Amino acid sequence: MQTSMDRGTVLDDLMSDRRSIRGFRPDPVSQPLLDHIFATAQQAPSNCNVQPWVVHVVSGAAAENLRSVLHATAASGEALTPDFPLTGGYEGAYRTRQIDAAKALFAATGVQREDIEARRDSFLRNFRFFDAPHAAFLFMPEWAGWREAADCGMYAQSLMLALTAHGLGSCAQGALSHHAALVRRELGVSEDLRLMFGIAFGYEDPAHPANAARTVRAPLAETTLFHD
Repeated sequence: MQTSMDRGTVLDDLMSDRRSIRGFRPDPVSQPLLDHIFATAQQAPSNCNVQPWVVHVVSGAAAENLRSVLHATAASGEALTPDFPLTGGYEGAYRTRQIDAAKALFAATGVQREDIEARRDSFLRNFRFFDAPHAAFLFMPEWAGWREAADCGMYAQSLMLALTAHGLGSCAQGALSHHAALVRRELGVSEDLRLMFGIAFGYEDPAHPANAARTVRAPLAETTLFHD
């Protein structure tokens, strides 16, 4: 029987092992394992237990079609159709963290700051799910608000930790919501559901240079205040 210390160590390891993977092997995840992982994620908490997330998972031909259409649309410069306003820009410490993360990725992949074309190609990889064999698209109903959005965030973290626990990599991607109308059309999703973001997932390709990128977290004192 596991002790509380054993369970705590397992969670500590999962939290530190989970990171954004941007290079995947083509090997698909078996359907039984997918069923198990998504059933585990379903245990996530939500306000009043409403479970406001609606998840569409693409694999195989569906994934190939959607990645092709999304990439072509993004590359063409077609107007964005997000269901939620995009963040206009970060300031202060938040901007610094964003810049540091971008520097880590570009350093790992050899993209130079002044190489606009390479930076554009790097961004467009988002719309191919970084070549992951699977992607999950998280929707919530149009009546939902900030509380339900927080619920979906807790679900997404639960899902990514479950993926990590089973040896899979993932990357939460806001970019996959930039063309929400297109995603709804291609997947036959009802107009009363709004797309929040997507998560690419599969088996990590350790040889892909993007996966050498490492980001750091802010010191606890910057983000967390304890009151006695």
